[in-house]
This record gives sequence, C-alpha cells and structure tokens, in this order.
Amino acid sequence: MASQLTWGGFGLRWLIAVILVVVTYNPEGYSYYDWVVSHTPHFTVFKLFVGVVLLIGWTIYLRATLRSLGGLGLGLAIALFGTFIWLLVDMGWVPADSVRAVSYIVMFVLGSVLAVGISWSHIRRRVSGQLDVDDVEE
Repeated sequence: MASQLTWGGFGLRWLIAVILVVVTYNPEGYSYYDWVVSHTPHFTVFKLFVGVVLLIGWTIYLRATLRSLGGLGLGLAIALFGTFIWLLVDMGWVPADSVRAVSYIVMFVLGSVLAVGISWSHIRRRVSGQLDVDDVEE
C-alpha cells in the first residue's frame, strides 16, 4: 500500500512543481527560456540536455495532473485560481499593470495546480476513503 500523504510530502511536491515552473520561465530573466532565447545562435548540447530534463519534469507533473484531476477537475482548479487572481487585482491588492507581480502569482498558481494534481489520489483517499486504481492488463 502506498504511504500516507503528509504535509511535508505535499510541500515537497509543491516545491518541486514551483521550481519546475520558475526554472522554465520567470520575469527576472534567469530561466531556461531566457537562457535559450538570449543566446540562440550558441545553442549547445548542454542546453538541449537541460531542456529534455525540464520536459521530463513537465511530462510527469502534467500527466499525473491530467490523469488524477481529469478535464473537469483541471478546469475547476484553473477557474478557482483564475478568479482568485482576478479578485486580488479587482480589490487592488495586486496592480493589474504589473507584469512582474501577475507573472509571479500565475507561476505560484500553476505550481500549486500541478502539486495538487500530482497529490490528488492521496488527497481524495483521505477525504473520501476511495482508492484510485490504474487499469491493469492481465
């Protein structure tokens, strides 16, 4: 039986998801995107290797999120966080014209959705008592 999800386990999944998002792109100019775009003529095998590592990370997180939340669940998660961002802007807590602030909030939200998605089977088991089982061929 799989181990129980703890706050530390979820926190680690969340931290890895946020790191994956921030390393891929951030508004500070220190990301894989900026590294590749700013030096396009000097594309190296090392940049390709790092890109493949990031692609593997994104594939793991996106696949787990899509499989566990499904289309409807993912849509609801995006709607929840999207309206939360809208609420922050509407209440004046985040300036709408600040690309940097909105980018950081979106990165935080994306990392959070990915972390919830990769942890959802554990969360669902805790809340409902139901197990998720992958289809197994005999």
